[in-house]
Amino acid sequence: MRFSEVLKSRYPGVLLRGMAMGAADVVPGVSGGTIAFITGIYQELLDSLSRIGPHCITLWRKEGFMSTWRYINGGFLLSLFLGILLSVFSLAHLISGLLQNYPIIVWSFFFGLVLASIVPIVRNIPRWSPSVMVFLVLGIALAVTVSEMRPSEIPATPLTLFLSGALAICAMAMPGISGAFLLLLIGIYPKVLAAVHNLQIANLLCFAAGAAIGLMLFSRLLSWLMRKYIARTMAFLAGVLLGSLKIIWPWKLPESGGIEVSSKLAPMLSNTSPLTFAEQTGNNAHLGSAISAALVAMILVLAVDFFGRGHREKSCATPQ
Repeated sequence: MRFSEVLKSRYPGVLLRGMAMGAADVVPGVSGGTIAFITGIYQELLDSLSRIGPHCITLWRKEGFMSTWRYINGGFLLSLFLGILLSVFSLAHLISGLLQNYPIIVWSFFFGLVLASIVPIVRNIPRWSPSVMVFLVLGIALAVTVSEMRPSEIPATPLTLFLSGALAICAMAMPGISGAFLLLLIGIYPKVLAAVHNLQIANLLCFAAGAAIGLMLFSRLLSWLMRKYIARTMAFLAGVLLGSLKIIWPWKLPESGGIEVSSKLAPMLSNTSPLTFAEQTGNNAHLGSAISAALVAMILVLAVDFFGRGHREKSCATPQ
């Protein structure tokens, strides 16, 4: 494919979605899976990943590389993961700086992003029943339980980096649960971020290997659930998103007697109201800026969903 044809294709848009996913995955508390869902590529991502496996080697031998590439939707996956990598390596420092200097405004933006992304998920639940409601509550309970966990510390060995990569990527594949947040809970997030910043190739390869294997296995499970039990799965994901709002609430205070957290990157503090935050810390709650940031994020998500839904309906109506 020529460069001009690539520019006219869908791949630049997929690349931008990947960059948005990568930016979200850098932040402890926001899931790249949320971005994939609200930009309309979540199901395609799961289906494409679930096709990757040992059988692809047999297909390659029988029908050649191009047939295998088309089978796994290789152009889509390459564009998406290239965007994720570009974002992680180029935006990690910027996003960390923004969260350090403007935590309330940044967390408010992500709060609005996640809150609005619940709308398309709930709208896509095909039917409601008591069992579907149960799965919604289970999703909320899971996210709230995760939010109540407190950081521990594990050493950065090849095995722990491998397992951490698998854990983080499984969380990334689920809208609402942040892989970076789970890495923060087990105490390995700073080590992974340092490996990215300092290009520690050995550590990055161990982490990437765990992520690759975890993603291939977990994507198969999620893809099967989305097709077999779509109403319950979507309700569960909506519940996880609702529960995750507790994690990314912008105004937080250190818990008395709790673990002291020096970095504003970590949402490991107790939630409070803007008024209480201002009274107890003596800092500006930035309420107006926070509300504005949340509204901008919500409008952005709903606009993406609206135009994406219109495009999908137009594509379905066009004769093939």
